[in-house]
Amino acid sequence: MNTATQTMPPFHLAFPVHSLDVARHFYGEVLGCPEGRSSPDWIDFNFYGHQIVAHLSPESCNSAATSAVDAHNVPVRHFGVVLSMSDWESLAEKLKAAGTKFIIEPYIRFKGEAGEQATMFFKDPSGNAIEFKAFQNMSSLFAK
Repeated sequence: MNTATQTMPPFHLAFPVHSLDVARHFYGEVLGCPEGRSSPDWIDFNFYGHQIVAHLSPESCNSAATSAVDAHNVPVRHFGVVLSMSDWESLAEKLKAAGTKFIIEPYIRFKGEAGEQATMFFKDPSGNAIEFKAFQNMSSLFAK
């Protein structure tokens, strides 16, 4: 899953964590993201073919602002990836089985509308919000 061939350039995202050991467990073990380079202050992870970097910065964690989307309070500051529907469903089941506390439980957003999508939100142990989504038809990604 994390080694899929890229059809577009991978993005890079750096974000704060309160503990590199906890981040290593969460991103490496829970989400299954292979670890790349690291130092005493940061760790690279392969996030579905994209480079994310957990930087040790406890004072920068826990943004709480939200915005209303489809009758849910979506964290304004979040990141994630768009998966195939089958990969999204598998991940949702894995996270439920692991006892993940969801901000927004896995569900289908915008049912019957342009942009209908599966989505789920949860936080990492440092309070960074993560969204995973999927579309039955990937051409709906930017549908109006």
